[in-house]
Amino acid sequence: MQLGVIGLGRMGRIVVDRTLAAGHDVVAFDIDDEAVAAAAEAGATPVDSLGSLAVSLGEQKRIWLMLPAGDPVDAALDELDGSLTDEDILVDAGNSHFEDSVRRAETTDAAYLDCGTSGGPAGAEVGFSLMVGGPGWAYEACTPVFDAVAPGPAGHERMGPSGAGHYVKMVHNGVEYALMQTYGEGFELLHEGRYDLDLEAVARTWNNGAVVRSWLLELCEEAFREEGGELGDVADHVAGGSTGTWTVQESLEQEVPLPLIYQALAERFGSRVTGDGDGRLSRRLANRLRYGFGRHEVRRQ
Repeated sequence: MQLGVIGLGRMGRIVVDRTLAAGHDVVAFDIDDEAVAAAAEAGATPVDSLGSLAVSLGEQKRIWLMLPAGDPVDAALDELDGSLTDEDILVDAGNSHFEDSVRRAETTDAAYLDCGTSGGPAGAEVGFSLMVGGPGWAYEACTPVFDAVAPGPAGHERMGPSGAGHYVKMVHNGVEYALMQTYGEGFELLHEGRYDLDLEAVARTWNNGAVVRSWLLELCEEAFREEGGELGDVADHVAGGSTGTWTVQESLEQEVPLPLIYQALAERFGSRVTGDGDGRLSRRLANRLRYGFGRHEVRRQ
């Protein structure tokens, strides 16, 4: 099938590469001309505007948006307005708020799929986990591309109606915050405790058969291996927080207590108050883990 991809940053480029590798055709656009040229070298058809992208896709357009949440998504939709029909499909694979996705689904002429995407740039070779909300027929129509971008059929699922995909991804990120905080606190106690321990060795041992093994724990091992057992000059400063904030806000509306996720979010905010020094190892590890899976910049002391 033919797919239009709007947004060729780290994640969007992976979507292009995996879709091309699966034998599909890609029409690519970004405001960065160099990113478009690089996608063209990889085999995509380059275009210089959203209007040109819509024309290139012909009838029954399938368009994948990989844009920052908020205004950039609405700006792209405004520019595509008038070029789409109810037989076309838009996939919003960024970290949009689920209520924005519901609104866009109601006001966009095309079928709108909100697609929560997890895996980060470091997961490019494996593929992304895709949590999709929206019309069932549109999800089925896009299954070949979802199979390509995900690790296969088991890596994507329709979660429900419009908003459900980004809702599930929002909660996923809240869980991620709590897991990172838990690993960080455990390693901080090991570091400050009774024994002189090799934290890389601990992480490696736990990752081979232990109950707490996971990809995040593999990234802890990587962090200690590359930065050293005391994490070198990695700062006590954890960026991010929007999806975790949304998760906590939703818990208040639904009256569902989320003390672990709330505390993990509070630790992030607290790290920005205390400064960028050596601080707590737990928060410094969370800082480094964000690079591990998302290639986010590591704040240094």
